[in-house]
Amino acid sequence: VDLKVKPQNQPGAASTYPIKLFYTSNIPIILQTALVSNLYFFSQLLHKRYPTNFLVNLFGRWQEIPGGGGQTQPIAGLAYYVSPPHSLAEIAADPFHAAFYLIFILSACALFSKTWIQVTGASAADVARQLRDQKLVIPGHRSQSLHKELNRYIPTAAAFGGMCIGALTVFADFLGAIGSGTGILLAVTIIYQYFEIFYKENKKEANLTSQFFGGQ
Repeated sequence: VDLKVKPQNQPGAASTYPIKLFYTSNIPIILQTALVSNLYFFSQLLHKRYPTNFLVNLFGRWQEIPGGGGQTQPIAGLAYYVSPPHSLAEIAADPFHAAFYLIFILSACALFSKTWIQVTGASAADVARQLRDQKLVIPGHRSQSLHKELNRYIPTAAAFGGMCIGALTVFADFLGAIGSGTGILLAVTIIYQYFEIFYKENKKEANLTSQFFGGQ
């Protein structure tokens, strides 16, 4: 969504403020991966120390992977249900696991995305304050209604964008893609961010060049 904005004292001059679908980029999946990694760490630690404790087994039960060089994998408990099934066969064998994982990823990414905009100054209130400081308004709206107008788009874009990022990760995991779905998604989004930066820099240089030669 491109919101039209214009200076308060210059009615003719107008520009746009873009609100992208992936408003928080790949941050939600990074935070979700960090959360799960910490859960795995503490679950494995507790299971090694108290393997027969009921509450510890609810948190996660682990077993060694045959031929895995001592590596372990979750086979029950919370740690198991937040781990991805890696093939369609695993989904068919345990559909509840797949459904729980899908709901967990989508919910966590949406929550982390909305939380991220609050702590980084990218929320509707923060953006409205920045626009007011720059003396910019949305045509047809008063300066005081900036927050209300931005609040229609920014939280939705953050939550829905986070869910889309999560859905792409789940899709890659379910198909058993080479490497993890999270790793593939992070690689693609980082490459795309560099492409955007490169495109903007080239566009800026082209504008400066045209202004320089046009002024001569």
